[in-house]
Amino acid sequence: MDSLHTPKEPASTADDARSMSSVGYNGKATRRLLRKIDFALIPFLALLYLMSFLDRSNIGNARLAGLERDLHLSPKSLKYNDALAIFFPFYVLAEIPSNLMMKRFRPSIWIPSIMVVWGVICCLMGTVKNYPSLLIVRAALGLSEGGLFPGITFYITQWYPRHEVGVRMALFFSAATAAGAFGGLLARAIMKMDHVRGLGAWSWIFIIEGAVTIVIALVAYLLMHDYPATAKFLSDDDRREVQRRLEADRSYLDDTFNLKYFMNAVSDWKIWVHMLITFGIYSPLYSFSLFLPTIIKGLGYENEKAQLMTVPPYVVACCFCIAAGWLADKHGQRGIYMISCNALAIIGFILQLCTHQAKYRYLGTFFGAAGIYPNVSQTVAWNGNNIGGSTKRSVGIAMQVGFGNLGGVLSAYTYTYVDAPNYHRGHSIIITLLSMSTILCVFMRWWCAKENKRRDAVDEVDGRKRVWTKKEMVTESGRGDHAGFFRYTL
Repeated sequence: MDSLHTPKEPASTADDARSMSSVGYNGKATRRLLRKIDFALIPFLALLYLMSFLDRSNIGNARLAGLERDLHLSPKSLKYNDALAIFFPFYVLAEIPSNLMMKRFRPSIWIPSIMVVWGVICCLMGTVKNYPSLLIVRAALGLSEGGLFPGITFYITQWYPRHEVGVRMALFFSAATAAGAFGGLLARAIMKMDHVRGLGAWSWIFIIEGAVTIVIALVAYLLMHDYPATAKFLSDDDRREVQRRLEADRSYLDDTFNLKYFMNAVSDWKIWVHMLITFGIYSPLYSFSLFLPTIIKGLGYENEKAQLMTVPPYVVACCFCIAAGWLADKHGQRGIYMISCNALAIIGFILQLCTHQAKYRYLGTFFGAAGIYPNVSQTVAWNGNNIGGSTKRSVGIAMQVGFGNLGGVLSAYTYTYVDAPNYHRGHSIIITLLSMSTILCVFMRWWCAKENKRRDAVDEVDGRKRVWTKKEMVTESGRGDHAGFFRYTL
């Protein structure tokens, strides 16, 4: 008969309960606890990110709904591309400060607040009348949205052990694929509102989607939880078990807020390699999400049909995103799945590059989406897995995501009117970036395996593996991932 714990005698006092918690839940009780946390956190976090990704990428749908026409942006200029690019430097600027705020203050206040701000700004984008005002509002949108993705990524690592975060991040990030699919369907419907109350259809895309973001943000103030220690949906036993599992996974690494861990993150070469890996994934991601309607229109389809044809590739991407996250967690591996997904994406863009038949080029968008989107969550999970200590991890993840998002600046100019309609140069750039990312993934996987083997050899004495005591681990807790007991995820 399964029970919550597995002690010999039933507990009847608070002290006995604490003793039981130190033993830990059995398999059935652990699964129940994880389901409880999953249902309380992941669907709502996914909804928040869906709105974030929708509000930054809906400009691609607005382009087909008359944005360039009404703002007098010549199709044979780079003004539209400039409007895309200006978002990203300001987005990156907000990430590290925002994650430090997440570490210092309450997520349930910080995240809904930045959502309200960007929802208002998205609505304002629907009222712009000229090119300069479009640039200003896009820059403000980037600054207000910048804290969400790295903040929630760090937040998830405060609830789950390292080899349980991958599938959760994948579920969370799958909202980006849902945003792509939902955005295409919604844009197709909103295009019927062209000239309602004197506004173009592209204006209504921004206004309606921004208003929905504001409503969800107000609800988030009430529904979002902070950390396990204060979560009301958990019992006292549950809170102790979550803390025990995190401590067992992180081996008592120091989680205090200390600026020395900020410097440790900035000077860690491994984080910089992951930043380059991420750049090679995020730039193709943004190129794909911002220009997919334009690419499909270039295959010979009309604006409204092109909006609808953006939906199926995102549905496939969502399935691959969740499957890759689940498999990576199950096998305790990240690198091999990232390498495989990158290869799949490369095949998709080679199809775009090497054939002129519309059906095969459209098929290539499925391969591209299925390969790129799973790696966005996996690369953050892999880097987060291999950073010891929550302060260093919060900074390291923000560095990684921030640098990766600089790829958005490049992505804004990947597909231009000069290269239309086949976009050979754009597809070649994406293949090059994905190839760089793949090579670095191979290197990091090799180095982590080599370093783990070296540490195993150091811990082996007279043919026996050293067992680290709690006291010994606490002594090295300030060393983070350099601690002798720490092992890297491959």
